[in-house]
Amino acid sequence: MKYLKILSLLSIVALQSCLAADEDPVPVAPLTGSVVDVAVGGPTEPNQVWIDLSDYKNAVTNTRTDWDLGFYTGDAFRVVINGSIAMTVAKIPNATDINLVKESDVTALKTTAQVGTFAASNMQYVDNPTGNFLTQTTGIDAIKENDAENPIYLVNMGRDIPPSSNIGAGSVNLSGSARGWKKIQILRALNGYKIRYADVADTTYKEYLITKDTEYNFTYFNLKTGAPAKVQPKKKKWDLAFTTFTNEVFSAPTTSAGSYFYADFIVTNTLDGVGTYQVNAGGNLEQAYNAFKLSDVDQSKFIFNDQRALGDKWRTTTGTPEIPQPFVYSDRFFVLKDAEGFYFKLRFNAMKDKNGNRGASNFEFDPL
Repeated sequence: MKYLKILSLLSIVALQSCLAADEDPVPVAPLTGSVVDVAVGGPTEPNQVWIDLSDYKNAVTNTRTDWDLGFYTGDAFRVVINGSIAMTVAKIPNATDINLVKESDVTALKTTAQVGTFAASNMQYVDNPTGNFLTQTTGIDAIKENDAENPIYLVNMGRDIPPSSNIGAGSVNLSGSARGWKKIQILRALNGYKIRYADVADTTYKEYLITKDTEYNFTYFNLKTGAPAKVQPKKKKWDLAFTTFTNEVFSAPTTSAGSYFYADFIVTNTLDGVGTYQVNAGGNLEQAYNAFKLSDVDQSKFIFNDQRALGDKWRTTTGTPEIPQPFVYSDRFFVLKDAEGFYFKLRFNAMKDKNGNRGASNFEFDPL
């Protein structure tokens, strides 16, 4: 009997030793749902909050100004800009040497490379709001192998987070002081990227090597500190993120008015296979939500190719004649399929705190 006990113990130890110390456990869907308060941070909405519904208590939060550029870690060489602070980027015409670029070379660009000018042409200066950065023709070009083929860009660093004082109930203030301008050039490097960056008037650039960390979708970099930043969780470790957002706005259904800055926005992790769709509940949200089950899921309705599938569809920021304040819609809920193939239903309860202050979102979810 003693020998059998020792043999069993050795078998358990051997089995455990087969697992790498840093290997992720097999994903398991939560048995029950929960109500989640999201730490957006009040009416200046300073935080980006990344939530995995299967591990919602360990949401990851960063300040919007923690990063400027995101360097893709997959096979392609693509770079995104920080739309949560209304950044833009524009190629500097005829520039071949970053050290020679001066203020007079970019004066005209500074008036057009802005968010919210209500010109359709300014979409060229921002990332594709769908999140399909691998095929986008706006923002920063794919990084070429030949260094000379990589343009020099003017970067509008967007806006700081403003002071949180004197913001009325139901209102937001997202845009503080202008963060200035940089000039950059991005090249390929061994297992990553090389970024050259400087203030516009500088005649000597700084340089930093960005290594691809394939546990994450992006390696993030802060141009002001000259250092990498931790932002998103690991791949497939988040489903949706609460953030401010640079989107496209329309003056008519098919008439673009260019890029515009949104509050109270939610993006989904489409890069890693998260999809969602809206369910119209009619006049009784409580009843429709509670009755909805796994067999009711309509696979044909999932949106996997646009990170804005949830976006701003859960709330109105302008209100209605009957309710002039911003509010959460009470006639709809959403179905989400995560990267592991688990299904959830979720509905939104609040975008304000009990005093009416924005930036205090609340939602609930249940596994299907």
